[in-house]
Amino acid sequence: MRTRGKMALLAVVSVLALLAGVAVGSVSIPPGDILSILASRLFGAALPEDVGAVYPAMVMDMRLPRVLLAFLTGAALAVSGTVMQSVLQNPLASPFGLGVSSGAGMGAAIVIVTGLAAGRLRMLVLPAVSLAFGLGTVLLVIWAAGRIDRAMSNITVVLVGMVASLFFNAVMSFLATLSPVYAQRINLWQLGSFSMREWSSVWVLLPVTAAGIVYFMRYSREMDVMTFGEEQARVMGVDMRRCKGRLIAAVAVLTGTAVSFVGVIGFVDLIAPHVVRRFFGASHRRVLPASALFGGAFMVACDLAARTLTPPREIPIGTITALLGAPFFLYIYFTGRRRGGP
Repeated sequence: MRTRGKMALLAVVSVLALLAGVAVGSVSIPPGDILSILASRLFGAALPEDVGAVYPAMVMDMRLPRVLLAFLTGAALAVSGTVMQSVLQNPLASPFGLGVSSGAGMGAAIVIVTGLAAGRLRMLVLPAVSLAFGLGTVLLVIWAAGRIDRAMSNITVVLVGMVASLFFNAVMSFLATLSPVYAQRINLWQLGSFSMREWSSVWVLLPVTAAGIVYFMRYSREMDVMTFGEEQARVMGVDMRRCKGRLIAAVAVLTGTAVSFVGVIGFVDLIAPHVVRRFFGASHRRVLPASALFGGAFMVACDLAARTLTPPREIPIGTITALLGAPFFLYIYFTGRRRGGP
């Protein structure tokens, strides 16, 4: 199958995943009714009389924003993971290894413990502070890596990011220990959730994700060159230090924005790039949009499993992705070892 056919098939699968995410739940909604409700809200079409009275509010106010937020989050994390694996030339690299999640988590923990997340300001303060801490952590990692190694080699960046992650995770554990009342909320935030999310989160993450994908597409050639190694990239005229810094900073913004709204969700940025490259090759002009579609559909499917496997309780979305991602991580690691890789 040609690339266009594969991309079209992936787009269809993504649409079907979105439709299933809205249709399936404690109350099942027929796909036809969902389409009728969307046509009524978007184009003013008359709503059929046989559509359930509670369906419009359930679709437009509860499930659709949640599903769209899950899709955007998955797309953002998948694209970020694709970029990080290319920039650091490591199949196990991810934005979370740079400390984005741990930094954002520490910011959220501080907000929760200090009570700043109480009341109406919670929907604004918690994402803003966690995003700021996530970005600050990445800037700190880049600065420290540059001081240790002026060439800012991949190994240095990864090691500094790991140290930062361990430190901020320790701070989060310390805060949870000091404040047992808030410990559960901190732990739940670290596992991620799309529950009770509103349209406001979608309207913020949508332009950020779209802008991030467009920005990375502009660097698709540079990322293709990076896959041949740092020395070869320099020979071909790529300013590795500047390009690497810009791409890492953009990844931090994109990942930090997603994490700030839904909490820490791991392994999506690891799984999606590997699966997509297997079917679409190595060219980032194809891999980046395909990763966004696959990551979005994958996240919607995981969220659907999280809220339907053990009703009426909801499994944290981070638990679902970890159950799938941990074995995948081991597979990639041991496959790379057999091939002589990292």
